[in-house]
Amino acid sequence: MAKTKTAFFCRNCGVQSPKWIGKCPSCGEWNTYVEEVIQREEPGVAPGMAIRRNAIPTLITDIELSTENRIDTQNQELNRVLGGGLVPGSVVLVGGEPGIGKSTLMLQVALTIKNLKVLYVSGEESEQQIRMRAERLGMGRNECYILTETSTREILGHIAKLTPGIIIIDSIQTLTSDNIDASAGSISQIRETASEMQRFAKTVNVPVFLIGHITKEGTLAGPKLLEHMVDTVLQFEGDRNYGYRILRSVKNRFGSTSELGIYEMQSSGLREVSNPSEILITQHEEPVSGTAVAATIEGLRPMLIETQALVSSAAYGTPQRSCTGFDTRRLNMLLAVLEKRSGFKLGVKDVFLNIAGGLRVDDPATDLAVVSSVLSSNIDIPINSKTCFAGEVGLSGEIRPVTRAEQRVTEAEKLGFESIVISKLNFKAAKSAAKTIKVIPVSKIEDVFRHLFG
Repeated sequence: MAKTKTAFFCRNCGVQSPKWIGKCPSCGEWNTYVEEVIQREEPGVAPGMAIRRNAIPTLITDIELSTENRIDTQNQELNRVLGGGLVPGSVVLVGGEPGIGKSTLMLQVALTIKNLKVLYVSGEESEQQIRMRAERLGMGRNECYILTETSTREILGHIAKLTPGIIIIDSIQTLTSDNIDASAGSISQIRETASEMQRFAKTVNVPVFLIGHITKEGTLAGPKLLEHMVDTVLQFEGDRNYGYRILRSVKNRFGSTSELGIYEMQSSGLREVSNPSEILITQHEEPVSGTAVAATIEGLRPMLIETQALVSSAAYGTPQRSCTGFDTRRLNMLLAVLEKRSGFKLGVKDVFLNIAGGLRVDDPATDLAVVSSVLSSNIDIPINSKTCFAGEVGLSGEIRPVTRAEQRVTEAEKLGFESIVISKLNFKAAKSAAKTIKVIPVSKIEDVFRHLFG
């Protein structure tokens, strides 16, 4: 019998070391190494897994090119984030905070998929609890099977008998493998169980969803290797004070990593939001200063979001700069441009910025709306609610062009906006896409101020 061996693993990044180290050389964190038992025995072939054929080198031009037949999840937002549907044999990791709705989303997908067997494996809830949630979500006619098990050997044995088309694991931190003598949720168990599910998915060509917990820092719990092993990493996020949830693609081997899907949490489950612009723009009964609407793009989706700014005299010696949903460093840069290039005295004032709806944006085209809302709040004059903005602000105060101006103009026109302020270099493309909306070209911040406030 082989001698039992132990090794030390970093809880933060998963790096292995033969001895205990105070500071992790990989991630730089202190006191994160824990000792775990490992076994170097050759694991047997788990039930339901086929032995792969020996691979041989193949000339790239001799490889047959075939289009992947993606599986329709019957959830358009999830399909968009995945890149057009679920690829057979792919492993998708879904992470998010506790109670944000990961299990609800996956169970909803399992209940709505048609003409396909779905096996929902839960290591955290009983069958009765899952049935109660399914009743609330509305079951209908489906082929969703529930299994409450944590051993990967038993799970793969049931999979071999049932032969499902999609597998959902809730959650990867609860699974245990017979090949590793460690407790569930440990770094070595997460690595081994995820590796077994990945080998199964690639061998049998069945897609697998893995639900994962996150740490208090907001990163996925377990070794960093877990994110490298899977094909797609989806982050399910949102503020509990808002009813909206955002499904963001962090890694995707089969699609764009800049896509996002928006849901609204209701008593009957998660509702897909097909037109997010309507929920991200606040309807004011009377004009309010400090608000401006930005035409932004997330992935392939154009959206209109509302930026809210508040500029006031500094109550303390050092002016405050606070952002919600926007990069604070970029706000400081825009304020410096306004101060140096355009002559607006904002260095002694507090500036607070908020992106309405709990959304976080990093599109440079939002700069023009941010600058306009700050100027509006500074002089306390409201901006016309039927005007939106799309432009990047440079360090010399010029308004730089943005990508895909035609889509931004079309989206603004569809939502009833009467005018859009855009870079002069985008005017030709924007004008060709505009039908009823007025396109206003600007080249410097002074032109924007002159147009808005005379």
